Amino acid sequence: MLITSPAVIGRGAELALLDASLAAARDGDGRAVFLLGEAGIGKSRLAAECAFRGFTRGLAVLRGRSGATGGAAAPFRPVAEALMSFVRLGGLPEDAELAPYRSALGGLLPEWRTAGHAAAPASPVETAEATLRLLATIARDLARHPHPGCLLVLEDLQDADTETLALVEYLCDNIRGLPILLLATLRPGPGPSEQVARQLAQRRSAVLGEPRPLTGEEVRAMAEAALAATGPSPHDTVAPLPEEVADRLARDADGNPFVVEELLNGMITADVLRRGPDGGWHVRGDLDIDVPRTVVHSVSQRSARLGPGGRALLDCAAVLGRRFSLAVLQAVSGLPDRDLLVHLRAGMDAHLVSPSGPVGDWYEFRHALTAEALVAALVPAERAAIAARGADAIERAHPGLPGEWCVLVANLRQAAGDAQAAARCFAQAGRSALAAGAVNSAVSLLERAVDLLSAPDRAADRASLVEQLVYTLAENGQLDRACALADELPEAGPGALDAARTAALQARIARACVIAARFEDAAGRLRQVHRLLRLVPGSDGPAAAAALGPAVRMVEAHLVLSGVQESGGDGDRTHEAERLARQAADGAERTGLPEIACEAWQLLGVLARRHGFEQADSYLEKCLVLATEHRLTGVQLDTLMWLGVNDFMYTGSSTRLERAHRAALGHGALALMYRAEATMAMQKVLCGDYAGARELADRCVEGTARLRDADNHQFLLLTRVALAAHQGRRRQMERELAEFSRWGGEQSLQSPQALGSRAICALLEEDHEQALRELDEAFAWEEQNPSVHHLNGRYGLRPLLRALCGQADPAEHAAIAAAPSAALPWNRQFERLAFAVHEGRAGRGTQAETAVAQAQEAGEPFLMARRLGQRLVAPTAMADGWGDPVGWLRDAEEYFHGAGVPAVANSCRDLLRQAGATVRQRRNGTSAVPAPLRRLGLTAREYEVFLLLAPRLGNQEIAERLYISPRTVEKHVAKLLTKTGRPHRSALCDYATEMIAQLR
Repeated sequence: MLITSPAVIGRGAELALLDASLAAARDGDGRAVFLLGEAGIGKSRLAAECAFRGFTRGLAVLRGRSGATGGAAAPFRPVAEALMSFVRLGGLPEDAELAPYRSALGGLLPEWRTAGHAAAPASPVETAEATLRLLATIARDLARHPHPGCLLVLEDLQDADTETLALVEYLCDNIRGLPILLLATLRPGPGPSEQVARQLAQRRSAVLGEPRPLTGEEVRAMAEAALAATGPSPHDTVAPLPEEVADRLARDADGNPFVVEELLNGMITADVLRRGPDGGWHVRGDLDIDVPRTVVHSVSQRSARLGPGGRALLDCAAVLGRRFSLAVLQAVSGLPDRDLLVHLRAGMDAHLVSPSGPVGDWYEFRHALTAEALVAALVPAERAAIAARGADAIERAHPGLPGEWCVLVANLRQAAGDAQAAARCFAQAGRSALAAGAVNSAVSLLERAVDLLSAPDRAADRASLVEQLVYTLAENGQLDRACALADELPEAGPGALDAARTAALQARIARACVIAARFEDAAGRLRQVHRLLRLVPGSDGPAAAAALGPAVRMVEAHLVLSGVQESGGDGDRTHEAERLARQAADGAERTGLPEIACEAWQLLGVLARRHGFEQADSYLEKCLVLATEHRLTGVQLDTLMWLGVNDFMYTGSSTRLERAHRAALGHGALALMYRAEATMAMQKVLCGDYAGARELADRCVEGTARLRDADNHQFLLLTRVALAAHQGRRRQMERELAEFSRWGGEQSLQSPQALGSRAICALLEEDHEQALRELDEAFAWEEQNPSVHHLNGRYGLRPLLRALCGQADPAEHAAIAAAPSAALPWNRQFERLAFAVHEGRAGRGTQAETAVAQAQEAGEPFLMARRLGQRLVAPTAMADGWGDPVGWLRDAEEYFHGAGVPAVANSCRDLLRQAGATVRQRRNGTSAVPAPLRRLGLTAREYEVFLLLAPRLGNQEIAERLYISPRTVEKHVAKLLTKTGRPHRSALCDYATEMIAQLR
């Protein structure tokens, strides 16, 4: 008989919290709730009640649990189980917005795994973002759910792996504003789970509920409700609980609901508590029978009643874990099919075990305390023997120990006292976790393996594991821990690696330091590498040096670029970095190190831009071929991105970059996808598509912040700086600069990109002197720091401003124009204008006009920059008597007036007046005048007259239609003849007819 209360007793505050959170989720205000309490306190009951209430209110309910297989920390296990519980019944959501996240979700949902390409495993943060997007899609699927909302229930997080905890933390931090409720349960303990829950509650990302023990009255009420549910009562009211039973429950249960139920079960099973003819409950005999003071004794007593075979079966199952496989249990127990099923049925009838989920081969103990109690009752020798048999059985049934089996066997070997075998399995599981992208789990598993090999005679094995752990930490960017572990390895004696292996380890740490921009640390590690290579004995020395040479050269290249290492030779840091990278590429290809070779070719592709983009692309094409040959998907996508960026810089076309973006999207490479979109946003800024740039930047900046993608996030912030600057919005630009510096530090404000944006903004404020000061400062920075950015003004805008103010001569300009970067369309539009200024001053007007035409052609994609160049060069052209400065100013005034940049528009009008040209009036209705006619200076009223000339109406007819005098019409017609350059009224009427036909 199962004794359980049908009502939730003493949990009013918790239920109110859950009801409020469900309501908030339905209203689109996501919440996260953690229930923290000891085993048996009622967390699972509250979770089940919340799931029921969520389901009845129309929310999609997803449930998963951690720690189901003997401590096997499978990455993302509870989240994957929860998602599959939904997909199993409802299928995969069909939403185009999930396309970029399918690859990351493939690690959780088998239905979304694709074998078409070998993409790199998604990072934990990418998986978390993908999960958040999927939950939001499920929550908003109105076709499936009449009321939007999603409830994600994750139980037993105290047993969760580190990736799951990171994912849960990510969800909690980003769930606001989404129709999602996350409910997690966990027990207190020394692990990280409780710490995560408390930190989330402290920063208001979650609510922490800690169910208290029941009071004496609540225990009585719960017991009475449980007993009333065991059978029909002839009375309308719940039968009162005998006082001695209430006293015993209050004394022994300590307010724990599970223990209350177990004690009642024990009393009824022992027949000391029975229902009487009157429907009431009566005590029969002494309550101090072999009914436990603790749940351990209660479970032991109930399992003992199953007989020796049944108890032995449950003991084996408990050692395997709360959740266990029937096939493994049979192999451990050695029972034939019939006896196995008989004893299993008896355990289910005793309410100790139950089926686990829809898979018929898996079962679980009804409560975690049940398994713990059975294990606690075993003597160590029994536990070790069962664990050893279990490990042997699993290894026979699952060769190679795939998935969670490896960690389960490791735990069993540890319980059996075989530390070496356990360490070997933990190490294997760590390597598998690393291959799957679960780096934190890999670190945790490898650390467990290292701890098990503390005996002196295992020093060599331990050193090998520490070596692997250091590599793993370095791959994950956990440099401080990697350095500390590497420094703990002895240089000689037991547990010491040989000099070649230690040098390789230090070289890997140096590469990781370079990636993290810790160049001084990288230089120190590199010195150790050189010292260690000198210690490699005999003929092994040159071989070790050759093997490490490419990696060492790449570190040196970055150190030279950063200025930490002297460049030597001619002192040109970029030239020296190119030389080192070329050596690295050649050496890596000879020694079969494709990843380092690709890294070197990419760096060469960036550095070679200063020689010309054809050469840069040739290096990148080599990298692409190598990455394709060795199936380095991430490198392929990254190289395609660089090629797309180069193509835009060289041609002004974004077609190739958009193809790279689609490839990243198809592979689910979120970081590369965001990088492509960030670059496309900056391109839209340069092209004057400010609405498109704003949409892309705003969409990506939130995602990159959540992914903690610092590089792409900072570039997007810089894009927003440029977006404000290119519209002349200084206050907004300063706000964006402050946010940019918050991420990149104060020194980032002195970068050429930031200074270039400030210069553009100054020009749009007509402060040309300030703009030149900003560009001079950027030039000085680049003189000291080799830059891979070529659109910051050095090769275009700065030479133009210096030419306009007389600071540059033709010789200086010729040197600038000879640089390959000056040929880039963005730079060329300004460089050609600078050349035109020099030629015009020298009296070579024809050559100056040709240069302006070349500038206009180069600047065709750049709507704002082309007009800005026209405005800048027009005064000089007027003074020196060449070109069409009036036409340029009219075009520029038209653009900047429409763009809402009054300083430049007003300046253009003033310059037109100085030139004696007519200045169009900016009255209401001017925007209705087509652009070609606005450029001719037609006002709104003149345009109305112009339209009526097409049907060849006379002055009197036009006057009647427009309610003006014929004399006024005559004046408008005279101005139209002047502005359009037509010789007489008939020609003007023909032009009006022709223009109206074109506009249609």
